[in-house]
Amino acid sequence: QVQLVESGGGLVQAGGSLRLSCAASGFSFSTRVMAWFRQAQGKEREFVAAIGTLWTAGRAEYADPVKGRFTISRDNAENTVFLQMNSLQLEDTAIYYCAAPERIGWIGTIPGAYTYWGQGTQVTVSS
Repeated sequence: QVQLVESGGGLVQAGGSLRLSCAASGFSFSTRVMAWFRQAQGKEREFVAAIGTLWTAGRAEYADPVKGRFTISRDNAENTVFLQMNSLQLEDTAIYYCAAPERIGWIGTIPGAYTYWGQGTQVTVSS
């Protein structure tokens, strides 16, 4: 079975940093684009970042609100994708989910493009 397990969330003051991890299993991790999404209370799930495969590891895409502050990375040997979050702001408060597609290739930035999802990890930014 495909499993995605997020960790690393927590409570942090504005301006602080967190590093999220997503441990993947049950599929060919290195050949799949991986992505992070988030969902704030009362809002729809939204794209955060995505990273390319073992063939396109240099490709990354970020949502405008997190550009310059968040960095997505991956360790294919450990089947893990990371999200380094710096300069956190109140509006970053959300449940953060990692996601993987079923097929090989770049598939986009909308939630519906991804097949597999973790349970999420809560990130709360305080003032």
